[in-house]
Amino acid sequence: MSIFAEQTGIARESVTVGVGPLSIADVVAVARHDARVELDADALASVDDTRTVVEALADDPNPHYGISTGFGALATTFIDKDLRAQLQLNIVRSHAAGSGPEVEREVTRALMLLRLSTLMTARTGVRRITAESFAAMLNAGITPVVHEYGSLGCSGDLAPLSHCTLAAMGEGEVRDGAGNLVDAASALADAGIEPLALAEKEGLAMINSTDGMLGMLALALTDLETLMATADIAAAMSVEGLLGTDAVFAADLHALRPQPGQGVSAENLRRLLEDSPIVASHRAPHPGGVQDAYSLRCAPIVHGAARDTVAHARRVAEFELASAVDNPVVTLDGRVESNGNFHGAPIGYVLDFLAIIAADVASMSERRTDRFLDPARNHGLPPFLAHNAGVDSGLMIAQYTAAGIVSELKRLAVPASVDSIPSSAMQEDHVSMGWSAARKLRRSVDGLTRVLAIEVMTAARGIDLRAPLAPSRATGAVIGALREQVAGPGPDRFLAPEIEATRQLVASGAVAAAASGVVGGLR
Repeated sequence: MSIFAEQTGIARESVTVGVGPLSIADVVAVARHDARVELDADALASVDDTRTVVEALADDPNPHYGISTGFGALATTFIDKDLRAQLQLNIVRSHAAGSGPEVEREVTRALMLLRLSTLMTARTGVRRITAESFAAMLNAGITPVVHEYGSLGCSGDLAPLSHCTLAAMGEGEVRDGAGNLVDAASALADAGIEPLALAEKEGLAMINSTDGMLGMLALALTDLETLMATADIAAAMSVEGLLGTDAVFAADLHALRPQPGQGVSAENLRRLLEDSPIVASHRAPHPGGVQDAYSLRCAPIVHGAARDTVAHARRVAEFELASAVDNPVVTLDGRVESNGNFHGAPIGYVLDFLAIIAADVASMSERRTDRFLDPARNHGLPPFLAHNAGVDSGLMIAQYTAAGIVSELKRLAVPASVDSIPSSAMQEDHVSMGWSAARKLRRSVDGLTRVLAIEVMTAARGIDLRAPLAPSRATGAVIGALREQVAGPGPDRFLAPEIEATRQLVASGAVAAAASGVVGGLR
């Protein structure tokens, strides 16, 4: 359990589905921290009521899409009643066509939870047993094998959800609660779960949504909100270690450009650097013409713009969490209507936008790291922060690692959502590629985490080399937490484990928690 999860209440024992929209914290609690899923009794009763609408249409001699017709380009093909169960089975089997590496367990669990949430809105027309099957699998820790490739983000995440539904039917492969790869039938039997036999419309209802990309968005937002605070901490440490000024973070200066995220970031930097002996040591006299490099001076502007982007993406995610995405959908007045709500554009756009800010925040962080290593710019520190420069290389190659990651992040910032490859015989002639945007964002978040970790590690060494000058209480607490796992300056040693240990501290929220423990919660 991460420190950040405990701070934000994500660590919880259960999440009730059906009493209203799930929160991002709910999604993370189930997907990442294995909170138990409970189904609201009143919502299940509504599911029963709506199912009667679908069953009435199943008896209608007129065709109804998804109930008595084929799918996609085959929507005009009428299906006889005695073949409709086979139709539902076939759509799941044929659409479970993913390829490539297995996606992460938390992604699949988020995908299943969000589909379950929509089923519990009673707008899809499924039976209660269908909803109960996904809940039982989540609670048993059964995770279907879902592959990297297969979704175009329209009509939703078809292939990923098909693999999940196939597993609920007792077919395909899953990971059991211990993480072992087993066949779905055996895992269901061991958990006492009956394989699901789909009825009219249920095959389509189980797979026609944007739940995979939305789940990955929820997970990324949780991580990025921690990383935004960590970026401010890393920048504050760099300001100290590079003998920068805190004067540029003054509230009245940032009030002249009242972007909300910028104001938050500047306030964080002021709090983090408050009463810093290192900063005070060169504060006055301070010639008016002296200005720090942009990577120090402009940190609140870049970090603030990133924060505002994250806030916008969170609003989009919250709207999506309140949605009931299916096609056709059962309306509140009992109509069954086709629609286009499965298109992933709203999610795809913000997923791409977040990849852009991950790349840019990381780019600025790497530039601060690089300044520490250059004796022409680091104000008296040894080259590469080496113990004995020449014999020792110090953190020279740690910066190479950060630079390589930043280069990769720039490539990942190229948007996926502007691409579209028509499918289904041109019936589905514009798609969102939101799943692809989400997959690359996960890599972007991981890359940003690693780049910030290298800056924290580098800045901590730079600050240590300023002794006897001391850092602020907040940044000192971060260095104290780091030094429990990563040694301070000294002769060259195996760096990769130290980078990984720092990455784990950043990813878990421990770096943010250490600073927040001194100055209060960072926004």
